[in-house]
Amino acid sequence: MLLLSPLLAAFAGAAAIVGLRLAVLPLLSPTRWYWRALLLGAAVVLSWRYVEWRFTETLAPLGWTADALFSWGFAMLEALTVLSSSIAFFILTRVKERTAEADRHIGWWSRGQPPLVDIFITTYNERLEVLERTIVGAKAVHFPRLRVFVLDDGRRDWLRQACEQHGVGYMVRSDNAHAKAGNINHALAERTRDADRPDFVAVLDTDFVPHVDFIDRALALFHDPSVGLVQTPQHFFNPDPIQHNLGISSAYPDEQRHFFDNVEPARDAWGIAICCGTSSMMRVQAVEQIGGLPTESVTEDFLLTLKLAGNGWRTVYLNEPLTEGLAPEGLREYIVQRGRWCLGLMQIVRDLYNPLGTHRLGLIHRLSVLDSFLYWISTFPFRIASLICPLLFWWGGVTIVNASLVDVIRYYVPYYLAMLVVLNWLSKGLFIPVLNDVAQLIAAGSVCRAAALGLLTKGPHRFSVTTKGGDRTRIVVQWSLMRPFLILLGLTVGGLAAPLNSDFIFNTSSTAGDGVAIVMFWTIYNILVLLVAIAVCIERPRYNRPQRQTPEPTTLMIGDEKHRGWLVNLGPEGARITGPVGLSPGTTGKLTIPEIGDIEAHILAHTRDGYRLKFAPTAEQRAQLIEKLHTARAVPGSDRADIVRMIRELARALTH
Repeated sequence: MLLLSPLLAAFAGAAAIVGLRLAVLPLLSPTRWYWRALLLGAAVVLSWRYVEWRFTETLAPLGWTADALFSWGFAMLEALTVLSSSIAFFILTRVKERTAEADRHIGWWSRGQPPLVDIFITTYNERLEVLERTIVGAKAVHFPRLRVFVLDDGRRDWLRQACEQHGVGYMVRSDNAHAKAGNINHALAERTRDADRPDFVAVLDTDFVPHVDFIDRALALFHDPSVGLVQTPQHFFNPDPIQHNLGISSAYPDEQRHFFDNVEPARDAWGIAICCGTSSMMRVQAVEQIGGLPTESVTEDFLLTLKLAGNGWRTVYLNEPLTEGLAPEGLREYIVQRGRWCLGLMQIVRDLYNPLGTHRLGLIHRLSVLDSFLYWISTFPFRIASLICPLLFWWGGVTIVNASLVDVIRYYVPYYLAMLVVLNWLSKGLFIPVLNDVAQLIAAGSVCRAAALGLLTKGPHRFSVTTKGGDRTRIVVQWSLMRPFLILLGLTVGGLAAPLNSDFIFNTSSTAGDGVAIVMFWTIYNILVLLVAIAVCIERPRYNRPQRQTPEPTTLMIGDEKHRGWLVNLGPEGARITGPVGLSPGTTGKLTIPEIGDIEAHILAHTRDGYRLKFAPTAEQRAQLIEKLHTARAVPGSDRADIVRMIRELARALTH
C-alpha cells in the first residue's frame, strides 16, 4: 500500500477535474464570460505547467543524438500546439449571439423601400440535381425586392435552359480567371451597371439551399452602416465522410460544428468573425470600396474579411440556421477541401497579412491571423508525429519522453482532462478522443503539403474544386489513402509485439523512467486511432440521397385500396414508408405527402419494416418536395454528441 501511495497521490489533480466536471460544470452557464474566462484560463495554466515540466525534466541532454533530436523536436511541436490552443482559448473567453439584435432590426428600412438584394449562386461543374435544390430554395426566399442569378463558370447550355425554366438570371464570362472570386467580381461588375443595381449581395455555393428567412435575418444586421459583411453558419443535410463511413451521423455532429457553433460566435465577440464564402451577405458599397473580392488567395473569403477590416468595415456573425448544404460525400473531396483552406491561409500569411508585418490591420485582427496560422502548422504535423514517435521507441530505442509514470499522471493527465472537459462544456460534447484525432489524421498529409507549398513557394498555386454529387452507390475502398495507415498499424503492432531484440525493453526502461509503460499506453491509443482511420477509408454506399427523416402519417393508394402508414424518409426522388403490408415490388400507386398532395409512386423493394418507393413527380411537385425538405427554418443534422450511441456504432463499424 505504501508503494502505491505516490501513484494514488498523483491522481489528485485528475480527480479534482473529474469532480469539477460532475458536480460543478452542470451548474455553470457557458454563455457567461467570467465562467468561460476562469475555466479556459485554468486549462491554459495547466497546459503551460505541462510544457514547463516537459522541457525541464523529460528531455534528453542537448547533443547530436537521436534521443536529443527527436525528444526536443517533439516537445517543441507540443509547445507550438499549446501556444495555438492558448490563443484559441483566449478568443473563446467571450461569445456573442446576435439573434436578439436581428429581431430588433428586422425591416430597419421600414420608412422607405426595402433595399435591392441579389442572390449569387456560384457554380463550375456541378450536376443539375445539386443546382436544382439551390435554385428552388432561392426562389422560395421571402423578400420583396430580390433577384436570383446563377453564375456559371462552366458555360453550359443545359444550365442556361434550366435557369430560363426556373425564371432566374444566368451569367457567364469568357474565362475562369481567379476562379470563384473572379466569377463573383464579374457578376458584380455586370449588375452594378444595371438600372436595378443591388444594394446587397448574398453568396451561395451551388450546394447550399437558403431557408425562407435567410435574407430577412441576415439583412437585419446591416442596420449598422459600418457592417460590410454578415456571415451565417453552414449546416449540412448529409453526413460527411467520417460520419457516414463510421455510421455515427446520428450520434456525432459534422466536423465543422465546433467552428460555426462556438468559434465564430467567440470571434464575433472580439470583432474578428470571418467570412466563410457561402451563406454570407455583403454590402456592395463595401466590396466596391476595396476593389472587389480579393483574388490573391484561394481562400478569398478570409482575405475578404481582412481587406474589409483594413478599410474600416466590420464582419459580423449571425448564429442561426439560415442555409443548409451538401457536405463533401467522398473522402478525397473532404481532404482536398481542407488542403485548399490551408493553402489559402498560407498565401495570406506569406504575401499579404503576416501577423508581424507592416499593414493596416489592428492587433486583434493580427491575432486572428496568427490563431489560424498556428492551427494549420501545428495541429496536423503533431498528429503525424504522435503516430511516429512510439515507433522510434519500439524499433530504434529512441527515448521521446524520459519520465516516471507518477509524473506523467501528475502533469499530463490533468492538462489533457482539463482541455477535454472545458472544450466539451463549451461545445455540447463535440470533442471525443480518437474521433477528433482521426478527423485530423485523415487530412494531415494533404494539409502538411499545402502548408509547405503555400509558405515556401510564391505561386500561383493550382487547386481542385470540391466535387459534389455523382454516383455513390458502391462500396469504394480508398486504398491509396488507407495504405499509410495500414503500414503504420503494422509497424505499431509489430513494435508492440516483437521488439528487435530481447534486451531492448530492459535497456530502454533503465534510461527512460517508466518509458515502456508510457509508450505502451501511447501505442495502444494509436492502434485505436489507426483502426478507426482505416475504417473511414472504406466508403459506404449512399442510397437515395439526400433523403431525410420526416416521420409523418401518410396514405398509399394502390388502385382502390388505401394503405395507411408512416413516411419515414423523404427525398425528391423517393421515400421509405412503414405500416403497409402485403404489397409487391413493381406496383404503382399514389402516395399522399402532407403539404404537397398525391404523388405517383412506384414500389421498388421491401425493407425490414416497409417499402422503398420511387417517385414520378410533376415539375411543380418536385419543387414542392425540395422546398419542404430544405427551406423551412430548422437545424439539419445533429448538433451534439451522444457518446454511448457513438461507441455502439463505432464497434459495429469496426466489426463489419
